[in-house]
Amino acid sequence: MNTTNLARFLGWFSIGLGAMEILGGRTLARRLGMTGRTNVFRAYGMREVANGVAILANPASAPLLWARVGGDALDVATLLGTPSYGPAERRNVKIALAAVLGVTLLDVLCAARLSEERGQPPRGLPRYWS
Repeated sequence: MNTTNLARFLGWFSIGLGAMEILGGRTLARRLGMTGRTNVFRAYGMREVANGVAILANPASAPLLWARVGGDALDVATLLGTPSYGPAERRNVKIALAAVLGVTLLDVLCAARLSEERGQPPRGLPRYWS
């Protein structure tokens, strides 16, 4: 898969994830032990949808993929700060963290490759990363 196709995939992924966060924010918050934080998930969902639409409009834009990486960092920070109350919620947070970290790896790889293709050094990554 070339870099532009990966960017398009990540754009569609953002839209799907964002829609799920907007429509299922209450359920997601409850399952992660964040009852009362429904609006946080809905706001994160709007961020995801907006970023996904922007990526689909310009899939060769490294800054848009770096924006996804920034969003991933916010998601990780939120999950790490989750006051998980029971074993089910703790398990769900661990699963969510693994999923976010997995897609973060794809986001970083795609953003770094797009940066490199445009002659821009990857932000904060060693030169051997690619």
